[in-house]
Amino acid sequence: MSYSKTSVFVSYDYDNDREYKNLILAWDENDEFNFQVYDESVDVSVDSNDAASIRRVISRRIKKSDVFLCLVGGHTHKSDWVEWEIEKADELGKDFAAVKIEKGNETPGALYGKNAEWVYTFNFERVKEAINGAQKGSGYGFLEIAAGLGGVWILKELMSG
Repeated sequence: MSYSKTSVFVSYDYDNDREYKNLILAWDENDEFNFQVYDESVDVSVDSNDAASIRRVISRRIKKSDVFLCLVGGHTHKSDWVEWEIEKADELGKDFAAVKIEKGNETPGALYGKNAEWVYTFNFERVKEAINGAQKGSGYGFLEIAAGLGGVWILKELMSG
């Protein structure tokens, strides 16, 4: 049986939620998850001189994705990059998934009205659930994830067969 790939762009607060990116990278080391990860983290202000070229690269990655996933940490709502990535994904017509790292974390303002598929715990199964929900029932066997400023690409087999 053949499966198509679903690509997911992951947006998160680089300054405060890198440990969750690192957890995703650790999943890559676990044979059970069978990830292929490319880490291309960037630490640049959204208003810096380098920001325009970074926005172009991120825009291309968002455009190539099927689902936009936002990891909502304690300070994510204050991240200009996350806000910009959300608005870009909306402009490009992406489906949204959101994972609150802790249930009480404040939602980034740009996520309101995006009809995101929400989950309120960060673990592999819940992240997968949010992405599947955002896909609105599309069947797929592989999950490719690209992160925003956190810069993570993942190839994950979700179904066996």
